[in-house]
Amino acid sequence: MNYLLALVLVAAVVSPLFFAYRQKVAGKESSRIKRTLILNISAFALVLLAGLVIPMGGFVSAAGTATDGISVGKGLACLAAALGTGISGIGGGIAVASGSSAAIGAITEDPKVFGKSLLFVGLGEGVALYGFVIGLMIFTSL
Repeated sequence: MNYLLALVLVAAVVSPLFFAYRQKVAGKESSRIKRTLILNISAFALVLLAGLVIPMGGFVSAAGTATDGISVGKGLACLAAALGTGISGIGGGIAVASGSSAAIGAITEDPKVFGKSLLFVGLGEGVALYGFVIGLMIFTSL
């Protein structure tokens, strides 16, 4: 039963993308495609809500943490490592996306600025690398 429910939820998320692709190929107006994508985002939010309301993997209890060998502090440390790595990766991606497009534009105008532009793109990547190192340091200190 759980597999069938999961399959239905995945189909609810994927089906609007299929319809949006068909509309794009058929040359339909973009407002219909936007409505379809908004429907897809809404369906995804509904799937997440259903995952919170309907427990698919059994019930989770906070009372079992003392006997399982993991404390609240270790759990929060794992959460901090995951958030530090994830958010710095997102920030690094944003920095590289804007920096590399500007670097490509600058290099096409003047090829002599390649080294300077490479430096700025590398600084954006460094943000993600530093977040990964901090997450690794938090995780190994457990």
